[in-house]
Amino acid sequence: MTPPLRHFGASERLDLVRFAALCERHTEPADYSLAERLSAGVPVYDGRRALELGARVDTRASLLDEWHQGLLEGPGVLVIEGMFADTRVIDDASEAFFAIIESERAAGAKGDHFAPAGSNDRIWNAFQKHGLTAPENFLAYYANPLLALVSEAWLGPHYQVTSQVNVVNPGGQAQRPHRDYHLGFQDDASVARYPLPMQVASQLLTLQGAIAHSDMPLDTGPTQLLPYSQRYPEGYLAYRDPAFRDYFAEHALQLPLAKGDGLFFNPALFHAAGENRSRDRRRMANLLQVSSAFGRPMEAVDSRRLIEACYPALLDAYRRESLSPGIQAFLTAVAEGYAFPANLDLTPPESGMAPETQRRLVERALEQAWSPTTIGKALERLEELRRP
Repeated sequence: MTPPLRHFGASERLDLVRFAALCERHTEPADYSLAERLSAGVPVYDGRRALELGARVDTRASLLDEWHQGLLEGPGVLVIEGMFADTRVIDDASEAFFAIIESERAAGAKGDHFAPAGSNDRIWNAFQKHGLTAPENFLAYYANPLLALVSEAWLGPHYQVTSQVNVVNPGGQAQRPHRDYHLGFQDDASVARYPLPMQVASQLLTLQGAIAHSDMPLDTGPTQLLPYSQRYPEGYLAYRDPAFRDYFAEHALQLPLAKGDGLFFNPALFHAAGENRSRDRRRMANLLQVSSAFGRPMEAVDSRRLIEACYPALLDAYRRESLSPGIQAFLTAVAEGYAFPANLDLTPPESGMAPETQRRLVERALEQAWSPTTIGKALERLEELRRP
C-alpha cells in the first residue's frame, strides 16, 4: 500500500472551507499598536511617524517586528501613507514613465501579463529604465528610508530592488486574482513539483510593493486584496481554481490610496489590479519587487561554456537513450531551468508567464539534433536576450 503523501500532492488537498476560515480572521488593533488605524482590517501607518520610529534605537526593532508579523501571519498587507512626502518626486517620475510608455508603445511593446491586451500599459524593468532616463529623479525616488525600512522588515539587509510600472487605463478590466513571483509565475504542473514547505518558504524571498503615482479612489480600481490568504499553504495551486476565484471575487477588498502612498504585501497574498471604472483617470503604480539576498548560489558557474563543452557527448548519449532519467538529471544540474531573471522586453512570455529557459533550449537542440555550432549560437543569443 502506498503511504499517504506528506509534502507533495498539495493540489489534492485544496480545501475552500479551510481557506475561508483563514481569510475570515479578524484583525486585532492591539497587534498593530504602531499603526495609525486599521482600514478594513489592514494596518495603515503614517509615513512621517514611521520614519521617526525607524530612526530611533529604542523603537526601530519594534516597528520592523510589527511589519514582519503583519506580512507573515497577519493580514499580509500594510499601507504607508505619505511614503513620499514630497509628491513632486512622484510627479517627475510619472513624467519619465509616461515618456517611456509612449516610446515603447510606438515601438510595438506588449503590455501586462495578467490582464487582456490593451487594458493596461506596463514598463518592464522600469527600475533600470527610470535610472537611465532620469538619474537625478531616480536618486531622489529610491533614496527613501521608508522603502529601506519595510524591505528590511521582511527580507533583512542586502536586498535588491526591481520594478515594473503598471497603468490601468479608463475602462481597463481587472486582473485575474493571483499570487506573485516566484511560484506565482509558474503553471500548476511546475508548482506541484516543489514540496509544500518550499512553496511556503518561497514567499519569504520577495516583498511586493506598489507606490501610488496618482490618487486612487475606488472607481479607478486600486488593487483588490484578500487579507490572510497568504497563510493558506496550498495557495500557489489554488488561485487558478474556479471555486477559489469565486471566493476572491466575493470577499476581496480595495483600499483607496493617495499619490505618494505605499502599499506592501506578502507575495503569497491573493490579489489583483481592479477594474478602472473612471472616465478619465489613468491609474499608475510603480510595482516594486524587492528580492532577498539569499536567492543566489555560492559560486558563479558559466553554464553556457559547460553545455558547449559537453554537447557532443550529450548528443551521442541522447541518440542512445533519448531523454532518460540520467540525461534529465544532467540537464537539471548544468542548464538553467528557471526562466528568471529575464529581459521581458526581449523575451516576453509566449505561453504562460515565463520565457523559454536555457534547459528547454538544450532539450530542443537534442530533439532536433542541432550541431555544436548551432547550439553555441543559440546559447549566445539567449544570453544576449537575457541581458538588461
